[in-house]
Amino acid sequence: MPKSAQRLILFDIDGTLLVSRGIGREAKRRAMLEHFGTVGDLDNFVFGGMTDWGILADLLAPFGLSAADVGAEMAVYQHIMARHMRDIRADYVAEAMPDAMQLVAHLRGRDDAIVGLVTGNTRMTAEIKLDMAGYDPEWFVVGAFGHESAARDDLTRLALERASAHCGRAIAGRDAIVIGDTAADIQAARAIDAVAVAVLTGYEPRERLAACQPDVLLEDLGSFLDLDMM
Repeated sequence: MPKSAQRLILFDIDGTLLVSRGIGREAKRRAMLEHFGTVGDLDNFVFGGMTDWGILADLLAPFGLSAADVGAEMAVYQHIMARHMRDIRADYVAEAMPDAMQLVAHLRGRDDAIVGLVTGNTRMTAEIKLDMAGYDPEWFVVGAFGHESAARDDLTRLALERASAHCGRAIAGRDAIVIGDTAADIQAARAIDAVAVAVLTGYEPRERLAACQPDVLLEDLGSFLDLDMM
């Protein structure tokens, strides 16, 4: 594929950069009880690929709250959830995925790469999880987060806009690479005409990801640089 002078690399967090082993679900449980008075069917809900706004909208719809109603609460809710996550973080261990830390470090050292995030986590909880796994959130110079839209496709669009503003020039979607572990990450890459790189380090099976026809399907991030996409 043609190469540009600079590439935007957008990473998902959970299942791609790190595994956090349940801290998000428990923090969400506590925050939902405090702010909304219910958790709905949280125990059976599958988070993969969704945004926190979208998750809450689905869980709270049976209680008469619309996605717009939930969205109006997200600015406050993300502070509550972050507080609960900080309170319980000592009880959980988050770990970087194989070779993920090394890849981020390598890309940060390149003049032809802009490293960012597109994640279903709120900004505040994303930063906590990254810190727990040994990443510095400041390493990711742009991003879009799960409190900003119920739809993941909106987040890749927003991250692209922010990257363009950060660089002071328009960045085309075809100059972006979206790396994630779910079908939703692949679709979100398609939404901006970016290269979709799927990794098999999350919970979705190979068959499911392959059926979504990502541009590249990797066992893990260790082989990303072998693709010669930069």
